[in-house]
Amino acid sequence: MNRLFGTSKPAAPKPTLQDASASMDKRGESLDQKIMKLDKELARYTEQMKKMRPGPAKQAVQKRALTILKQKKMYEGQKEKTMNQQFNMEQIMFAQEGLKETADTVKAMKGANKDLKKQFKSININQVEDLQDDMSDLLEQAEEVQNALARSYNTDDVDEADLEAELAAMEDDPSLFLSSMGEGEAVGSADYLDLPASSSLPVEADASADVAPAMPAAQQQAT
Repeated sequence: MNRLFGTSKPAAPKPTLQDASASMDKRGESLDQKIMKLDKELARYTEQMKKMRPGPAKQAVQKRALTILKQKKMYEGQKEKTMNQQFNMEQIMFAQEGLKETADTVKAMKGANKDLKKQFKSININQVEDLQDDMSDLLEQAEEVQNALARSYNTDDVDEADLEAELAAMEDDPSLFLSSMGEGEAVGSADYLDLPASSSLPVEADASADVAPAMPAAQQQAT
């Protein structure tokens, strides 16, 4: 059968906007090259006309220059149309890309929503609250353990009221601080506390002044 009727040719791929845009790019480059070539010829003919005198030869050059100028205008018109068509296709491609990205985003959001629902099904809010309560109880117990470990030993029989009263008495009479010291230290400290705040006389002068008034009394008793 294939020998009689032959095989069908594979269908040609459908043109895309990207293919059309690439073809227009090539056409635009070709038109640019043609316009540049005509510009060079026009410049050459213009220089020739400047150096030539009026006459048939100059007219022939002018006619040739006008023909080239017409071709240039035609190519420039084609280039402008090609650029407008390419601009329209680029706008369409941008719109297609934007719609494709939007569709991908919506699809991804649907998948994420489905996954979140599955994850929430595996979590029980009541269990979370019970876990929070258990953690709170454990922290309270840990604090009680820390307080118990930080408690001082052999001080339970001391009354805080007695301690406060003793502290108040110490504030009224500082000599109570000397009860744990020796007698020598106590006496020295007491003499130091009984000394006047300041004295302008030396110690020997003070001693002679204390002894001098006592002499007349002793002499009167002897008489």
